[in-house]
Amino acid sequence: MDYTNHPPCFPMAYARIVGDPLAPELCGIVRFFQTPCGVWVEADVHNLPPNPTGFYGFHIHEFGDCSMGSRDGYFKAAGGHYNPTNQLHPLHAGDLPMLIATSTGNARLNFLTDRFTVNDIVGRAVIIHYDYDNYTSQPSGDSGARIGCGIITTME
Repeated sequence: MDYTNHPPCFPMAYARIVGDPLAPELCGIVRFFQTPCGVWVEADVHNLPPNPTGFYGFHIHEFGDCSMGSRDGYFKAAGGHYNPTNQLHPLHAGDLPMLIATSTGNARLNFLTDRFTVNDIVGRAVIIHYDYDNYTSQPSGDSGARIGCGIITTME
């Protein structure tokens, strides 16, 4: 489907976020809008578990698989960061700005990126990590456990 002719006021894809067993109340939605300048991303996340900094890693991962997995690492089936051009971190296409939570565990984030199109990411997963992304450690910023996951799906 060619999204370039759709008005940018309507999302072309979304990911509904669910939490892992350690953060079962975690939920949210991430919407993706294709615009002439890139992809506008809107994230609205609730019930993030408290962490020492209030910052949470936020990435697009390779595979659209939010299988829970095991206590050794939830959502591992989503693979690594989406990185079609083999860049070092934090230049992966899937490296997104961090979520910053309020004292009640809510986060809202809006930004524009030209690292991918909506077509590139449909079928991949959005992952929320428990810790902040330090933007230097390789290969993925040492952002800790995967606590939330959502599969990017087209709007019908």
